[in-house]
Amino acid sequence: MSQEDQLARLRRYSNLGPLTRLTFEALNSAGRSSEPEAQRRYQEATQAATEYAQEPQGWLVLSGPVGAGKTHLAAAIANRCLAHGHPTMYISVPDLLDHLRSAFAPTSDIPYDQLFDQVRNAPVLILDDLGAQATTPWAQEKLYQLINHRFNLQLPTVIALSGPLTHLDEQLQARLKDPKLVLTIDLGATTSLASLHTDPVLTEMIKRMSFESLDTRGNQADAEGQESLERAMQAAKVFAEKPSGWLVFTGVPGCGKTHLAVAIASEQLRRGTLPLFKPVPELLDRLRSTYSPQNPVSYDQLFEEVRSAPLLILDDLGAHSSTSWAEEKLYQIVVYRHEMRLPTVITVRGIFPDLPDAVASRLKDQTLVHLAHISAPDFRDSDSRARRSGQWPHRARPTAQGRSRGGSGY
Repeated sequence: MSQEDQLARLRRYSNLGPLTRLTFEALNSAGRSSEPEAQRRYQEATQAATEYAQEPQGWLVLSGPVGAGKTHLAAAIANRCLAHGHPTMYISVPDLLDHLRSAFAPTSDIPYDQLFDQVRNAPVLILDDLGAQATTPWAQEKLYQLINHRFNLQLPTVIALSGPLTHLDEQLQARLKDPKLVLTIDLGATTSLASLHTDPVLTEMIKRMSFESLDTRGNQADAEGQESLERAMQAAKVFAEKPSGWLVFTGVPGCGKTHLAVAIASEQLRRGTLPLFKPVPELLDRLRSTYSPQNPVSYDQLFEEVRSAPLLILDDLGAHSSTSWAEEKLYQIVVYRHEMRLPTVITVRGIFPDLPDAVASRLKDQTLVHLAHISAPDFRDSDSRARRSGQWPHRARPTAQGRSRGGSGY
C-alpha cells in the first residue's frame, strides 16, 4: 500500500471529515484575541499541542472559552498524528453519544459493542466538546466507562472541554485532574466567568481601596465605631491571608464594608487567585440577561459558576429589588455555599434588615460565619463629620424635627 493510500485510509478511520483543513500550518500563532495575556496562553497551548502530536503520550486537556481555538488545536493534533502514521480517532462527545444510541437500532451498520470498543481502544483518541452533551444517567455512565478505560490503560487521549471542568461529573473530574497522566492547557477563563471578572469599576476600586488606605478612625467615629472598624480590618486581613469559612460585614452604607471586601479581593489577586466580586443587584441583572436568546452564555452555566466560585464576594446584599425570583436565586446561592462550606465574603446593609429568614439564619451561623458589624458612620457623609465636630454650616443646621426624621438612617 502506498503512503498516500495509507494516509487516506487513516483519514477515513479518523472521522475528521472537513476538519482536515485545521492544521498547525493554518493556525494564527497569536490566536484571535488582541489581549497580550490571551495571546501568550494561545502560544503556549500551540507549543504543547505541537509537542504532543509529535509523540502522543499521556493525556492533553484543553480548556478555555468558546472561540479560543480548542477545536482547531485538537484537529491539528489529529491531522499531525495521521501524517506521522498514528491511527487517530477524532469525535465530538455529543456526536459520539448519538452514534452509540443509534447503534442499538436493528438497522445499524455496526453493533453497539463493536463501536464502543473501537472508540475506547483507539490508539489515539481526541474527544471534542466534552461537557456539551445532554446530561443523562446513561450518558454519564458511557462517558465514565470510556474515560476510565483509557485512564487505566493510559492510552493517548486529547480532550477539549466545552465549559469549566467543575461542570463535569466528579468521577470524570478526578480522572482529568490526575497530574501523573494529564497535562491541562488553559486558554483562559470560560466566557461567562471571564465576563464576570472583566469589571473596570472593580479595577478602579482596587486602586483606591486597600487595607492601607482605610482610616480606622472613621468619619469622626466615636470610640466604639473606631474599635469596630479596627476589628473588621483585622478580620479582613486574616481572611485575605487564608480564605476559609464566611466573613460577613454589616453596617450603614459607606461605613467601610465594601472597602474591606475590595481589599480582600485585591490581596487575593496579588497572590494569584481570581475571586469573583459582584454587587448583588448587578449579579441578579447578569443572571436575568441570560434568558435572552441572543446571550451566548446559558443561565445554568453562569449560575453554576457563581454559586461554585472558589471565592465569592457579594457586595451590598439587601440593596437589590426584592422579588420572588431574586429571593429564590439568592437563597439557592447562599444555601449551596453554606452546605459546601465555600469561602465567601458578604457585605450587608444594616443588620439583616429585610433578608428572608432562611438567608439571614445562615449569615448568623457561628459554626461557619465570622460576623463583623461596623458601627462607624458613613465616610461619605459630610454632615456626619460636621455634626461630630460641632461645625454645622448655618444653612444645613438641622432642627430637632429634622434630626428626628434623619436619625433612623443610622
